[in-house]
Amino acid sequence: MRVEPIVVGTDGTDESKAAIRWAAREALRLGLPLRVTHVFEWDWNEARYGKGNGYVELTRKQAEGVTTAGVHEARVAAGGKLAVEGETLVGQPAARLVKPDATGLLTVLGSRGRGGFASLLLGSVSQRVATHAPGPVVVVRGRGDVTEGPVVAGVDDSPIADAVLRTAFDAAAGRGVALEVVRSYLPAVPLWLAKVPDADAGAPEEDAEERTHLEEQLAPWREKYPSVPVSLVLTHHGIAAELVEASHRAQLVVVGSRGHGVIAGTMLGSTGLQLLHHADCPVHIVRTKH
Repeated sequence: MRVEPIVVGTDGTDESKAAIRWAAREALRLGLPLRVTHVFEWDWNEARYGKGNGYVELTRKQAEGVTTAGVHEARVAAGGKLAVEGETLVGQPAARLVKPDATGLLTVLGSRGRGGFASLLLGSVSQRVATHAPGPVVVVRGRGDVTEGPVVAGVDDSPIADAVLRTAFDAAAGRGVALEVVRSYLPAVPLWLAKVPDADAGAPEEDAEERTHLEEQLAPWREKYPSVPVSLVLTHHGIAAELVEASHRAQLVVVGSRGHGVIAGTMLGSTGLQLLHHADCPVHIVRTKH
């Protein structure tokens, strides 16, 4: 039975090299093979008016060179202990990388690619793949090579919450670090207090109820991963801001692709996009592969 690899996209930029190094370490940790994929766009107009097949050969050689360099980067990062293959594809990068035959158990990308504006915090390819890939995606951004600090998970009441916790506990256990679980909720306040500055402060009983609920969510995972120290963060502030803040001390932030609670629409709405644009460490988007 063929084992699905981790797939990392590369275009030769520093951001994609950081993604390759992260993906190589993760593949080594999980005992999985790694596939380094470069997708180059075919410019038909230039090819059409080029002399002979020179343009075609040059373009393909350049593309294969990017792939080869990426494979080398991965092997060095893994100390030669990893099975790495290279793949060079033709097409629009985002469209090709979200096709089922191009994805693996996990797809890894850098935060910004070649041809993007330097002022942009997230490239269009990374954003499209992060929001449309059929499986989980990691966007390596900020301190991409960080290996210290806890794993942080944003959790709500959505159906994917258990998958987020499974991923986060596994990541923390595999790295031998603590897990920080962040939950945001908006306490019920009387309408006449809605515009009072401190009206968002929850009553003690509300906080206790939310904490109890979160502890119940965590109970089976604490039992399965007894060696992982867990801390809880309950906040009345926006989940996006809390997770971005946590990313400055974390080595990985784990969130779900969509939900029905406070972080509903994550990775498709403003919360997920804020995290992808502003996080200071890699972001793991948990999505059940379909």
